[in-house]
Amino acid sequence: MTLRTDEVDRILEAWRRERPDLDVEPLAVLSRITRLARHLATARSGAFANHDLEQWEFDVLSALRRAGAPYELSPGVLVTQTMVTSGTMTNRIDRLEARGLVRRGPAPADRRGVLVRLTDAGRARVDAALADLLDVERTLLADLEPADRARLAELLRVLVAPFDA
Repeated sequence: MTLRTDEVDRILEAWRRERPDLDVEPLAVLSRITRLARHLATARSGAFANHDLEQWEFDVLSALRRAGAPYELSPGVLVTQTMVTSGTMTNRIDRLEARGLVRRGPAPADRRGVLVRLTDAGRARVDAALADLLDVERTLLADLEPADRARLAELLRVLVAPFDA
């Protein structure tokens, strides 16, 4: 593999020159993750826009799709899976329902409870968006060998797991 340089290398060099008293090594990893996250967000937004979806819409629809038939979850489970507040989720469900992508119904086990169900239109939309997203993400990872992708995934899991605990 050819050693490449990037903007983070230039930033690190400048900090080492200006603040030789500090160990700036964490920036070598985390600044790259931050920059990658920005590029990934842009690429994902493009894939979702092709299907008239925003990131948050995809997040909610994909949580429902991953639940399996009948593709329904409680708003509380959706809050947990998408990491938003209950008020935000209520607004999101309202907006998705207005677009015909989900519908609310009573929870059979709890008369006061509600379940959010993916409609056929929502399922078709999220399935198509997922296929395009995976194509975009494969392209982003194309320069990495399969073993390197697996190793990177494992290393990132080590970093993310404490936040998910």
